[in-house]
Amino acid sequence: MTALTTPGRAARRAAPRRGLPPDAVRRGALALIVLGALGVLALWWADTPRVAGAADWLTGAGRITGLLAGYAAPVLLLLMARIPLLEREVGADRMARWHAFGGRYLVSLLTVHVLTVIWGYALTSGQGLWNQGVEIVFHFPDMLKASAGTLLLLGTGAVSARAARRRLSYEAWYYLHLAGYLAVALGFGHQLTTGADLADGPAKAAWSLLYVGTAAVLGWYRLLRPFLRDRRHRLRVAEVRPEGAGVVSVFLTGRRLDELRAEPGQFFRLQFLTPQLRWAANPYSLSAPPHPHFLRFTVKGLGAHSAAVAALGPGTAVRVEGPYGAFTARRRHGGPVLLLGAGVGVTPLRALFETLPGPVTLVQRARLDQDVLFRHELAAVAAGGRGRRVHELLGSREQVGDLGAALHRLVPDLGRHEVFLCGPEAFTAEAVRALRAAGVRPSRIHHESFAL
Repeated sequence: MTALTTPGRAARRAAPRRGLPPDAVRRGALALIVLGALGVLALWWADTPRVAGAADWLTGAGRITGLLAGYAAPVLLLLMARIPLLEREVGADRMARWHAFGGRYLVSLLTVHVLTVIWGYALTSGQGLWNQGVEIVFHFPDMLKASAGTLLLLGTGAVSARAARRRLSYEAWYYLHLAGYLAVALGFGHQLTTGADLADGPAKAAWSLLYVGTAAVLGWYRLLRPFLRDRRHRLRVAEVRPEGAGVVSVFLTGRRLDELRAEPGQFFRLQFLTPQLRWAANPYSLSAPPHPHFLRFTVKGLGAHSAAVAALGPGTAVRVEGPYGAFTARRRHGGPVLLLGAGVGVTPLRALFETLPGPVTLVQRARLDQDVLFRHELAAVAAGGRGRRVHELLGSREQVGDLGAALHRLVPDLGRHEVFLCGPEAFTAEAVRALRAAGVRPSRIHHESFAL
C-alpha cells in the first residue's frame, strides 16, 4: 500500500478527463422530462373533444393525473437506474433530490387520480362512492393488481418522507424501497386495458416502449452490468485498517482496476458477500486516489451495515457498483479551492486534496481531537508543496462560534475560493449559509449528499 505516500504520482495518474460543458446533461435531462410530460398532456387533449358537467370534469382530472402518474413512475425509476452519464455529469445527490421531489409529486397524482376517477364514475352511474370504488377494484380489468400497486407506492412514499426516513436505518429503507419496483409493474397493465387514451395505436406502442425500455435499462445497469464487472474485476478485501474511533479504512484489491476509470471524489456502492452484509449495497466514497492495484474506502460505524464492515476479514468477496458521483475535479471552474469537511465527510476530500491542481486548502471540522481523520496523511501531502494547506477546526459549536467567522480566520480570501463541501446534513446547511454570506457564488459551492 506504499502508493498512498506518493501523492505526486497519484495526482498525475488521477488527472480528470475532459467532460461535457457544465450543466449540459442536467439541462438536457430536465428538458426531456418536461417534454415527455407535455406529450402526455397532449394525449389527453387530443382524445378529449369536450368537457361538460361535473362528471366529465372529475373524470377528465382523473385521466390527466393518471397519465401523469403513469409517466412519472418509470421516469423516477430511470433517475435511480445508475446510468453512468447521469451519475457522472448530474450527480447522485441531485438525482436523489429529483427522485424525492418526483416521488411526492407521484403520490399526490395517484391520490387525486383515485379520488377523482371514483367520484366522476359515481356521478355518471348514479352509485355511491363506496359502491363505485368496489365496482372499479373488483370488476374492471387489471384493477386488483393496480390497487395493490397503488397501496405499495403510497406506502413507499410514506417511508420515504423525511421524518420517517430519519427513523429508519439505511438497510431497512433500502429493502422497503424495493417495493416501488413491484408497484410500478403491478400498475402497468391497467393503464393499457382501462386507459382510454392508451387503448391502441402509436400512444399504446410508445407507452409500452417507455416501460419496457425502463425495465431494460434497470436490468442492465442494476443487475447485468454489476454482475459482469464482478466477474471481470474479482474484488476482495485486502485489509481493514483502524483510522479512529469507530472508523476503519477498507482496502480492496482486484484485477484491471484501472478499467473502472474512477476519479477522486467519486463513490462506489459496495456489497460485501457475507451472510450479514450481502443483501444491501451501501455507498462509500474513495478515501484515496484510485490505484491500478487497490481501492481504499473509509467507513464510520453509523449503522448495522457500516459497523459490521470493521469485522471483515481479508479475502472477503465484494461486489461493486460504480464509480458514481459528480463530486470531482470536473466541477472546478478555476482559482483557489477550499475543501471543507466534517466527520467521515472528509473521506472524498482526502482524495481530492491529493490530486487537485493549484492552491488547495483543506479545513476539517471536528468536535474532539481524536475525531480528526487522516491527520498524518494530509500533513504529508501538504508538506509536498504545490500550494497545499491543512487546518483543523476543533471544538463544540459554542467553542468555535460562528462558522463563517472561523473560516475567514483560516482562509482570509474566502470569497474568491471554489468550495467542495462534504459532511453531515446540518453541517452542510450551516456551511452553505456561511459561504454564501462570505460572497461565494452558489455555482462555486459543490456538495453531494445521500440523505433523501
